[in-house]
This record gives sequence, C-alpha cells and structure tokens, in this order.
Amino acid sequence: MTDKQQVIIIGAGIAGLAAARVLQRAGISCTVLEARDRGGGRLVNEPIAGDQIVELGGQWIGPGQDEMYKLVDELGLQTFPTYNEGHHLLEFRGKRSRLAPHKGAIPRLSPFALLDILQARNRFEKMAARVPLHAPWEAHKARQWDGQTWESWIQRNLRTPAGKIYFRLVCEAVFSAETTDMSLLHALFYVRSGADLDTLISVDQGAQQDRIVGGTQLICQRMAESLGAALVLEQAVSRIVQHAQGVEVHTPTQTFHGTYVLCTLPPTLAGRLVYDPPLPGYRDQLTQRLPAGSVIKFAAVYERPFWREQGHTGQYVCTEGPVKITFDNSPPSGTPGVMMGFMEANDGRQMSLLPPEERQARVIQRLTHFWGPQAANPLQYVEKDWMADPWARGCYGAHFTPGVWTAYGPALREPVGRIHWAGAETATVWNGYMEGALRAATQTAELLIEKMKNSS
Repeated sequence: MTDKQQVIIIGAGIAGLAAARVLQRAGISCTVLEARDRGGGRLVNEPIAGDQIVELGGQWIGPGQDEMYKLVDELGLQTFPTYNEGHHLLEFRGKRSRLAPHKGAIPRLSPFALLDILQARNRFEKMAARVPLHAPWEAHKARQWDGQTWESWIQRNLRTPAGKIYFRLVCEAVFSAETTDMSLLHALFYVRSGADLDTLISVDQGAQQDRIVGGTQLICQRMAESLGAALVLEQAVSRIVQHAQGVEVHTPTQTFHGTYVLCTLPPTLAGRLVYDPPLPGYRDQLTQRLPAGSVIKFAAVYERPFWREQGHTGQYVCTEGPVKITFDNSPPSGTPGVMMGFMEANDGRQMSLLPPEERQARVIQRLTHFWGPQAANPLQYVEKDWMADPWARGCYGAHFTPGVWTAYGPALREPVGRIHWAGAETATVWNGYMEGALRAATQTAELLIEKMKNSS
C-alpha cells in the first residue's frame, strides 16, 4: 500500500509524463505508473554504431505542432531537419523515376492518373473540412461516411489503377493500416486534425520536417527526470477499483490509492484492464473496436550515407512490398549513414510471421534493390516489431473501424466516474501524433485541476 495521491496516472509515454508535469506545477500530487522498465511509451531510442541512436518509434515533428516545439525548447533540446536534399526515388508498378522534393507529394504519372489523383484529393479535402474535430459523429453525412471503408470511397471516386494505388500507399504510410481496415469518416477526421493530406505525407513544411537531436525518447527522459520519485517503473496496472472515497490501482506487487485516475494507455491496452465496477458497455465496446496499426520499423546502419553521394534524399517509395518507403535517418553529423524504413499494414503482418533472420534478409534484399550493392552489407541492422510489443500491441496509433465513430464516438473522451482518458488517440488536433498526445494530456490535466479546486 502507498500514500494516497490526488491523481494516479497510468502510462509514462509523452501524454502521461506531460500530464504529471502540469499537475505537479499546480500543486497536485500524482504518481505515474509504467509497465516497462523505461519511460517513453511509443517513443524509443536504439543505440547504434558510433555512440549514436536511431529512433524505432515516433520521431518527427513539423509546422503546426507548436506545443511540441515549445516543449523541446523548454527541455533544452534541439531539432534538426530531416535530410531532404537531392532527389526522391519512386518505383511505381515496376517503373522507376526520380522526383525532386520541391515537386510536392504527388508522383510523376500519366496526365490521366495525375488528374484522377488531384480531383480525388480535392474532393476528399472538401469532405474532411466538414468534419467537426470535437465531434466527428455530428458531421452532416457522418452515418454515410462512417458506414463505409476508405477503400469503398476509393473504388467509387478514382478511375485509374495508379490513382487507387496512390491513396492506398498514403493510408499505409499514415496509418500503418489498409484502406479496407478503417472507416472513411475516421480517415477524414484524422486528415483534418493534422491540417491536410499534403501536410501529413510531406517532409519540408510537413509532419516529417524535423527530428530531435538525441532522439525523441530523450523528451520523455527529460520530463521523467523532473518528476523524480513520482514515476514508478515496472508496475503493470492490472485492475482499477472505484469507490466513494477514491480509486485503487492494482499492479502485481502494489496497490496505489488516489482520488482520480488518468489513463493514458492506447485504447487496445486500456481495454485489457479489469475495472471494478465494470466499465459501462458503451465504453467497453468502444475499446474492442479500436485496433492499432501494424508496423515493423527498421534501420540499416552504414559507414556513411552513400546515397547522398548519388544525389538522393534517401526517400524511396515503392508500390511493391514488403518495404514500400525509406528515409535517411542519419544523425545530424551525417555519420554513420542510417537507412530507415517501414513494413506496414498487411506487409507488416506477414513479415511479423517470419523469423528475425529471414525478415532481415528480406529487408536488405529490398534495400539493395533500391540503392544498389552498397546497401547489401550494413554494419548493423535493428528493428522494432510493434505488433509483438505487449505494452503497445501495434503502432502508430488506433484507427476507427466502420460504424464506430457514430455508434460510440462520445465515449472516447467521456470520464467514467473517477477515471479520465488522455492520449494521442483522444486528441482533436493532430490525432495520433506526439503533438496530439501532448495537447490532450494538458487539457485533461487542467480539467482535473479544475475539478479538484471545485471540490475542495
């Protein structure tokens, strides 16, 4: 048994740690419980050659993510631009071409395919602009849009095979999911919450513009340092009990007492906890319908970024898996050279079934196909299968399957008694991103502060 705290926070990702800082500054006592032996959640740094790190979780911030830039500055950290000098390489249905970064995020295709994509994007953006960010289920056509998958819309609104492939690639890159996995309404909401499609998939002036010197997990490490003993690691919460006097939060070894609980876990993990009394069916059914994305993120380390010498950015987009996108993820100094990429959605699911050695061989084979024989023998290869992480169960975030927003939407953020929810998935702006997690955590912490002031 521990001393009673005013708020027990579950999860030491960016949301949980940020909420704790807000509460502590307001004089509210809190404890942050984390199942892992580290803070950071879906942000993780992996050591590589040359005393450097590579990010195997979330890593980018960009224009419009003002709270993240403020936090980075407050913590004494620095950003540096994602390498974007030279040409991108695009392999579309077996045909390879070069694309200058300033040409935007639409590939070089036939005039018919380009017109098809542009018209569909314009139509999609106009629809997204009509989705209320605080209540997507209140959109005028919410039931119609929520009653279909994004793939259904693609089939009806794009006429060329290339146009359809383009939208599917965007879905995999943004959600690590298939267009058949999610509601059209969710795709519209998500894109609007992050400005527009072009912002979500671009580097310069986009969501992939900047990285953090030292890696994004360093953000959480710095926040954790300021919390001191309030952060308790290796305490996997299994049960939450609510009663008239407060809450009890149970782990295998301890019981923590508080007035309120702030759960910052992804929905699929929050759904695994035992609640006493049980959650209302409305909320419980919601978490059963919010699957996480499917992704394996990898990095191949080389003595130097040889692709730069060839005039390339390191960004390769291919319509054939299992690796469909790569980035230059080298440290600010440029050495060692790091080629990072993803196996996403169905490709990620299938590759997750392979032994690690076979999966690595398949990845290196694809990198050699992309970048030539110099890619065949990396100094080091590291990867993170987020589907196999029991404290994540997938990445990047959760997506809403058809019918969920309109049937259960309000339950996403509604407190259940003394239990409140916050995280990347509850955000109204930049949903699914670090920025969204930070904003949602701050808003919910401020709500709890107001509640406690009013009850005192």
